[in-house]
Amino acid sequence: METTERNLPRVLGLWDIVSIVIGGVIGSGIFLVPKDMAAAVQVPLLILAVWVVGGLLSFFGALSFGELGAALPEAGGAYVFLRESYGKSIAFLFGWTLFLVIDSGAIATLTVAFSSKYLTQLIPLSPFAQKMVSIGFILFLVIVNYAGVRWGANLQNLLTVIKFGALVGICGVIFILAKGQTSNFVSPSPKTFTGNLVGSFGIALVASLWAYKGWESSTYSAGETKNPQRNIPLGIFIGTAACVVIYLLAQLAYLYVLPAAAIAQSDRIAADAMAIVVGPVGATIISFIILFSIMGAANQNFLCSPRVYYAMAKDRIFFKQLAAVHPKFLTPHISIIAMGVWSMILILFFGTFERLFTYVIFGQWIFFGLTVAAVIILRKKKPDLPRPYKTWGYPVTPIIFILAALFISINSLITQFWNAMTGLGIILLGLPFYLYWKAKSKTA
Repeated sequence: METTERNLPRVLGLWDIVSIVIGGVIGSGIFLVPKDMAAAVQVPLLILAVWVVGGLLSFFGALSFGELGAALPEAGGAYVFLRESYGKSIAFLFGWTLFLVIDSGAIATLTVAFSSKYLTQLIPLSPFAQKMVSIGFILFLVIVNYAGVRWGANLQNLLTVIKFGALVGICGVIFILAKGQTSNFVSPSPKTFTGNLVGSFGIALVASLWAYKGWESSTYSAGETKNPQRNIPLGIFIGTAACVVIYLLAQLAYLYVLPAAAIAQSDRIAADAMAIVVGPVGATIISFIILFSIMGAANQNFLCSPRVYYAMAKDRIFFKQLAAVHPKFLTPHISIIAMGVWSMILILFFGTFERLFTYVIFGQWIFFGLTVAAVIILRKKKPDLPRPYKTWGYPVTPIIFILAALFISINSLITQFWNAMTGLGIILLGLPFYLYWKAKSKTA
């Protein structure tokens, strides 16, 4: 079976990249994190400021990833950027953590939320049935993405249109039909500036960045993107900007009908806001929308992440079978299956997996910072590398993002020391495996 990268066809266009970004970013975050943000900062202007700052940081990161994706349009995205900047060891640890916890854990968490938190509001399910639904959910996405990147991209496009349109519709219904209070946008006013306020803002910022996460995954599919020098950076920019706008609009809609103090107490803010406007049917509408939203976020992982494991296997520092390309469907089918199986194992043996997923926030932002720093390193290391697009605001925008990633990592280390240390342990656990595969590749 041929396994060379040229067998991954370049079939993804600009809209596909935009859809991957929007569909991956808008999952369950905008429906969940407003409570945590309001509880942390308590002031509506600061809540909005957190969304703006989180959006700007994400956009600054997207600017840098855009340059890297255009300069190195290969399957694997961030893995390739790290490999070319720091060597295979750092790149491997990123891919290892992505497979072991970050993306497989995201799929496990999303699918469990799909079956246990939202589907059960529409259909009564036993705990066993919930797990079976979660596994069936994963099987469906594995089959779709196994059958071709075009199939996975078409599903992503459909789900993105549904959930983005639905979010716009929710905001429109609230602003048009609700008898809200614009005073909720500014009241209560910010308190006196203190060190505690900085810490609270940092906690809220981490929550917003979790809601924004997903824009970076589009680079993993760079090897299957048509005209990647144009479509990768432009798709990331359009998708990220659209997410910033819709998140701010949704937060304003929530504040229009509920004060910040009430948002801080709401586990289902979108449903509560819609219930005020259209009654109990609002909760049902929101549940349907969230189901589509979760499916789109999970599908993005299957559409993009297996390309990282494929690239690692091609470099002979991961299971060699994961470099296989299906002779008919031209997909990294073994990587897709492996990711699906591991996600199912996490569901069966770790339940919601939410706690284990929090362990890697510390390491995840280290990798984000390292990847954006790769823009600076590669400018020095490979000055002759073709750069069809160059990072806007260089070097200021990359440095701001790097400092933010450092702040988030240090803040996690201070506020969640043992979680951060456990996350670091999971990352470093990959070192002996890397050394094994590296030694094996030399003797092959």
